[in-house]
Amino acid sequence: MHVHFLDPYHNGTSLIHQLDPRVKLVFTLAFIVTASLLPFGAWAAYILLLAIVFSVELLSDLGIRYVLKRAFLATPFVLAAFPLIFTVPGVPLFSFSIGPWTLTVTLEGVERLLSIAFKSWVAVQMAIVLAATTSFPQLLQAMRGIGIPRLLVAIIGLMWRYIFVLADEVLRLLRARAARSGASPEIGKRVGGSIAWRARTTGGMAGNLMMRGFERGDRIYAAMSARGYDGEVRAFPLPPVPRIQWLGLGGAVIVLLLILSLGILLTR
Repeated sequence: MHVHFLDPYHNGTSLIHQLDPRVKLVFTLAFIVTASLLPFGAWAAYILLLAIVFSVELLSDLGIRYVLKRAFLATPFVLAAFPLIFTVPGVPLFSFSIGPWTLTVTLEGVERLLSIAFKSWVAVQMAIVLAATTSFPQLLQAMRGIGIPRLLVAIIGLMWRYIFVLADEVLRLLRARAARSGASPEIGKRVGGSIAWRARTTGGMAGNLMMRGFERGDRIYAAMSARGYDGEVRAFPLPPVPRIQWLGLGGAVIVLLLILSLGILLTR
């Protein structure tokens, strides 16, 4: 059983699919940097970024709904920022007590939390569009094309490829465990032992997976070294970027700079 569902790439012929991967990568990085540099509470600038994201999603033929469903990847950033509503000083909105502690929610804290949530949300959406419209080998070539160090590109490439290998190993371990667990004829009765037994079994599976990963890594390293691998991914060079795409990228970066300037001016 292969876990191809982990690959986010969707083959297509849309305008975004046809763009050079270097152009898409540079624009995505510029967009994420712009979103991260915008000050808290710059709502007009946030709306402009959201309009850009939705426009790119429509041009990519992925659809807004497809990207929104996968944008929940931003949830950990929101959860990590949640304590800010209590820790940022400002105008108090309301207070409540938990045992001996009294927590006060401030207006500035809520504003900062919502700002972080929104910026993370639009940045993740743009990254999803990049991954869905650009194959991973093209992304690696684009990284090398814009000057990202060879070692970092090699690490990213190997990490991505062996996510699928490790996922296959996990599925084999789960299948082996299921084959050794009988099904109880009594409805609602749990099989496979107690919670403690399940915890021990899961720990053993994790250790087994780690050992298999180390052994496979040693074998792969020996095989790659024997074939002369030096950390550089050998591939046909990408064609030159069309001038019209460079001009479009320059215009898009200028728009992002204007949005950043607007956000800074609005929050002064």
